[in-house]
Amino acid sequence: MTEAITAAPITMDNGKLNVPPFPIIPFIEGDGTGPDIWAAAKVVLDAAVEKAYDGNRKIEWKEVLAGEKAFNATGNWLPDETLEAFKTLLVGIKGPLTTPVGGGIRSLNVALRQILDLYVCLRPVTYFTGVPTPVKAPEQVDMVIFRENTEDIYAGIEFAEGSEDVETFKKLFKEAFLDRYSKIRFPDSCGIGIKPVSKEGTFRLVKAAIQYAIDNDRDSVTLVHKGNIMKFTEGGFRDWGYACAKELFGATEIDGGPWCSFKTDAGKEIIIKDVIADAMLQQILTRPAEYDVIATLNLNGDYIS
Repeated sequence: MTEAITAAPITMDNGKLNVPPFPIIPFIEGDGTGPDIWAAAKVVLDAAVEKAYDGNRKIEWKEVLAGEKAFNATGNWLPDETLEAFKTLLVGIKGPLTTPVGGGIRSLNVALRQILDLYVCLRPVTYFTGVPTPVKAPEQVDMVIFRENTEDIYAGIEFAEGSEDVETFKKLFKEAFLDRYSKIRFPDSCGIGIKPVSKEGTFRLVKAAIQYAIDNDRDSVTLVHKGNIMKFTEGGFRDWGYACAKELFGATEIDGGPWCSFKTDAGKEIIIKDVIADAMLQQILTRPAEYDVIATLNLNGDYIS
């Protein structure tokens, strides 16, 4: 007689995940190539778990709906049941979801990040021998990108050209900030977007990146930004990133700063540095070994990764 398998949800205790032998994990199959990707991924994931745990553990997959499949079945692109499943079961996986260009629904990927407050998009980047690449020394590529997920222009605070909302916003903006309103080149025919970047959002992202560097024996954390132009958003990210390193990890400035460093409990030195985004995009092609862990805002992180 074989013992009955009892599937159970993953739980959180003091910030750490408790994973039962047979965890229930929700999945979104996805649109377009999603079904093909998922069919292959499920086989690989199940085989990996079986091999790693000698058959003593197994994932209980639970399908939840989003995207075109959800709309066709329920009339809703992102059903409440799907959000509730991710909130309750904590860990999930999803395939690609449709996002129309221009009008229509906003990105379901962005909606999931914001609703569930998934503020870190963690993207490891490494080279696999034999894969064609424009990088000068691809074998030196070994980066982990921490991309902020909930702020920046991906926050989705936009006003469409010609809409009542944009006219209301322009009126308020002009009344309160005439000098800055005058910088809009063609105010009568523009759409407007807002780029929020906060100290709190920066601190929690940079803290996660630095802690990752500590836990994984990494050499540096680089703050990637465009603070030379966007001084109070991207520049704020840079300044708050350094402040996070100093306040939470005891980092001190190197030769007068702004670069700084600290030593871990194991005695390893970790350097905190920054670079302008366009320079970094060139340097990751020509000298990728200089970059290890990267912390950056939403749009920069999309371009870099």
